[in-house]
Amino acid sequence: MSRSNTKSLHPRNLHNNRYDFEALIKSQPSLAPFVRENQYGDLSIDFADPEAVIMLNRALLAHFYHVTKWEIPKGYLCPPIPGRADYIHYMADLLAAANGGKVPGENVVALDVGVGANCIYPIVGSTVYGWRFVGSDIDALSIKSASSLVQNNAVLHGKIEIRQQQNPDNIFTGIIGKNERFDFTLCNPPFHRSAEEARSGTARKNRNLTKGQNKKSSLNFGGQSNELWCPGGELAFIKKMIRQSVVHGKKVFWFTTLVSKKENLSAIYKALNVLNPVDIRTIEMKQGQKTTRIVAWTFLTKTMQAQWYTGR
Repeated sequence: MSRSNTKSLHPRNLHNNRYDFEALIKSQPSLAPFVRENQYGDLSIDFADPEAVIMLNRALLAHFYHVTKWEIPKGYLCPPIPGRADYIHYMADLLAAANGGKVPGENVVALDVGVGANCIYPIVGSTVYGWRFVGSDIDALSIKSASSLVQNNAVLHGKIEIRQQQNPDNIFTGIIGKNERFDFTLCNPPFHRSAEEARSGTARKNRNLTKGQNKKSSLNFGGQSNELWCPGGELAFIKKMIRQSVVHGKKVFWFTTLVSKKENLSAIYKALNVLNPVDIRTIEMKQGQKTTRIVAWTFLTKTMQAQWYTGR
């Protein structure tokens, strides 16, 4: 098992510098009404205002990724793009390690488990690296929204396919076709164990964002129930993913998932070791004071790994 550490965003992340709001407004003029000077004299937005955060995401996607039409249904997850982009860049490093140090390009096919209405991972991966994606989800409105984003942005055409998972008990079966293979899967699993825990987390984030002020606000990144919680929370979801991954072990080079809670790592490693994968990797990512981890595993033998890109 190997481990790498980082104190900041990935070096290739386009968001390593502070937001240039003047440039972002040029790319998305509708951001302008939400931008004002903060207490330090810098241009910023109110990150406790959901509409402002959505508008910031639209500007970032237009400015950096040439996605000019980005809409999500009201109340659905509006993720922070810099952190999502980091996951993609670390996947590129993981793939490069088996490809002579070179990040493979347009032949890469990835599976985003729980693509959501926002479709952020496929957007970043396809526009930055030219990769193709399958995005899966159990939620019909998320499927409709993600499909619409692909249809409405020419830069995404032919790069992203959205598939609905008809059986909520399955993660890979029903999505991965008989003759398909994927260079990696990625997932941002539901974090909380119950709706009550999700509501408590929302309230806590709101207090932090508003610094205790009693002003009307909702969680800036939103989220539907299937996006925020599942029975047993993050650990239960990841353990189920691990159990189901072995069935498709020869069709996927790297299975990966985000792990938000460090205390879940030991149980995740234990669940993995039961299935005896060939390799397990843990990558730490840090954005500001927040640290998250990617856990990756593969069932391919060293010989299979060496042959994966042969003839592609």
